[in-house]
Amino acid sequence: MATLLRSPAAARAEALVERAADAPLLMLSDTPEPTAEQADAPPPAEPGRALALSDVIAVKSGPGEALIRWAYRLGVPGHALAAPFRRPQAVRVLATVTSPNRGDRAAGTALRAGHFLIHGVRLPIASFDFSAPARHAPGVERVVHSFGWLADLAASAARAEASSVAERIATLWLHSHRDIGKGPAWEAEYTGLRLMAWLVHAPLVLGGTDKTLKSRMLAAIAETAGWLDKRAPKEPAGFGQVAAFAGVVAAGLLLPHGKPRRLFGEAGLVKALGDMVGEDGGVLSRCPAAQLDAIRLLTDLLACYDAVDITPPPALAVMRELLVPPLLALRHGDGALGNWQGQGAISAERVSAAIEASGVRTRPLALAAGWGYSRIKAGDTLLQFDTAPPPRAKHARVGCASTLAFELSDGPQRIIVNCGGAALAGGLVPARIGQGLRATAAFSTLVLDNANSTAVQLNGQLGKGVETVELERRQIASRRGREATRIEAAHDGYAGRFGLSHRRILTLSGDGTELAGEDILVPVGKSGKRGKIAFALRFHLGRGVEVQLAPDKRGASLLLPDGRLWQFRLGGDRGEADAITLSAEDSLWVDGEGRPHATEQLVIEGLALRSGGQFSWLFRKTG
Repeated sequence: MATLLRSPAAARAEALVERAADAPLLMLSDTPEPTAEQADAPPPAEPGRALALSDVIAVKSGPGEALIRWAYRLGVPGHALAAPFRRPQAVRVLATVTSPNRGDRAAGTALRAGHFLIHGVRLPIASFDFSAPARHAPGVERVVHSFGWLADLAASAARAEASSVAERIATLWLHSHRDIGKGPAWEAEYTGLRLMAWLVHAPLVLGGTDKTLKSRMLAAIAETAGWLDKRAPKEPAGFGQVAAFAGVVAAGLLLPHGKPRRLFGEAGLVKALGDMVGEDGGVLSRCPAAQLDAIRLLTDLLACYDAVDITPPPALAVMRELLVPPLLALRHGDGALGNWQGQGAISAERVSAAIEASGVRTRPLALAAGWGYSRIKAGDTLLQFDTAPPPRAKHARVGCASTLAFELSDGPQRIIVNCGGAALAGGLVPARIGQGLRATAAFSTLVLDNANSTAVQLNGQLGKGVETVELERRQIASRRGREATRIEAAHDGYAGRFGLSHRRILTLSGDGTELAGEDILVPVGKSGKRGKIAFALRFHLGRGVEVQLAPDKRGASLLLPDGRLWQFRLGGDRGEADAITLSAEDSLWVDGEGRPHATEQLVIEGLALRSGGQFSWLFRKTG
C-alpha cells in the first residue's frame, strides 16, 4: 500500500512534470556532499515504504473516461464500449513499434545457430522441453517464456533472416501451451513480458508466410491480453504486477477497440509502479536487475505510445527518470554493476544500452537511504555499502543476507566484491550452491557463529533477522588535508540470537587512497552475556587480484590486474592480534553473464567476547 506521505522523490516527480528548473531534490553524486543537517537527518528504519506516485501524478481523465474504465473493470467488452454500434474488428496489430532497446547480439546469433544462450549455457532448441509441466532453472524459464529472446534475435540479423527462427520457436511454444494459465509460463511477470514482446516485435512473429501461425499467434495475443485483464489486479505488488499491467496497456494501444483496456491498464500501472518503487526511486526488491528491467519495460511501453501517436500519462516518463539515478549509483569504475541481491555484475554494455535507450541524462544518486545502498566516490575510488535491511518477503526476488556488506573499486579494477550469482544458479553457476551464494558469508561483511544475519529460506525468500538499520553519514577532518567521508551503520540481525548488534564504520579519505574500517559488536540490553562467540570478517577479492600475506600475518598486499597496489592491515596491538588469525581462502565471483570465476578472500577469524568487541582494519593504496 503506497504511503500518503509526501516523499522527496514524490516532490521530484511533481517537479519533473512541471519541468521546474530549480535544484533537484535528489542528491546526485557530482553535487556537493550533504550538509551536516542532511547527514544527521534520521533515515527510514527500513526500505519498505512505497512511492505514492499516483497521489502526485494521478491519471487524468474526464467523467466519460472514468466511466469507461469502471465499466471495463466490471467486464464489459472493449468493443462494446469503444464502438457500441459496430461489429467487432478482427484481431490485428495496429502499428509497428520501433523500440530503442537493444537485445544481446551474441544470444541472437546463438538462436540462429539453433540454441538458446542463457547465463552462459547453450540449450539446443530442437531438444528443449517447452511443455507446461516442464521445469527449468528460473533464469531459463524467464528468458524462454517471456520471449525476451525476441529482442536478442532482432539485434542479431535483419528481419528477413530472423523471422524464420522466431516462427520456429513460437510454433513450438504455442503447441506446448494450448491451455491458458497452466504451468510456469503463466506467471504474471512472464506473461506480461511475453505479451509486450509479441507486440513490440510483431514483425518477427507475424510477418512470415505461415498464415496458420499468424492466425494462432493473433489468437494467443488476444487470449493473453484477456487473461491479464483479470490477473493483473490480483497480482501482489512488485515487478510482476507492473509487467502484467504494462502488457495490458500495450494491448490497449496496439489492438482494435483498445481504448477501454488502455484506460483500465494505465490506472493500474501507475498504482503498481508506485507500490513497487521506494521513496528515492529504488525498487523495493533492492535488486539491480529488477531496476534495470523496469527501465527497459517502460522504454518499450513508451515506444508503443509513440507508434500509435497517443500521449502517455506523465507518470510513466517521470517514473523512468526516477529509476535511473539509483541504478547508476551501483555502477563501478568499469561501468558494470555491483553484485547485490543475487545478481552478477551486470555488464557495462547492458547498463549503458538501457540508459541510452531511455534517453534519461542524469547522475548517480548519492543519498539513497530507501534504496539502501550508500555510495562514496573519492578520486578513482568508489565504495558501495549496503546500509538497509534485506527486502521484505513480499518484495524479495532472490533475497540475500547482505546487510553491512560493501564493495570497493579503484578505477576499472574491483578490489573488494561480493560473490553474487544466486539468481543465476542453474546455468554455469551450479544450482546446488545457489542457496549458499545468498548467505552472509558470500558477502564482504562480518559473520557471527557462521550464522546468517537474516535467515535464508527457499524460493528466494528470507526469514527473521535484520529488522532495522541505523545510519549516519558525515564529513570529518582528515590528516591528508581533504575532508573524509564517514558512514556508520548498525543492524540488529544477531541481537535476538546472540545478544549482540553489529556496527560497521567505514571512512574513505578525500583522495580515495585509504579506507579505514571498524567492526564493533555491541551488547544488547543493560548487561552483556558471558562467554565467547566465533566471528569471521570476510573480504572477497575482485577477479585477478593477487594476494600475498605479510610475514607477521597482520596484513596483506593486494596486486590488481593493471599493476595498482593496495595494502591491507589489521588494527590493534600485537596482543589483541594474536587472538585472531588472518588467512587467504578460495572464493568465487559471478560476472554479468552468469560465469563464475575463481577468486580469493581475506578472512579474519577469532573468538569475540559476548560482552562486545571491536576490530579495526585499513586498506591503503601504495602504488
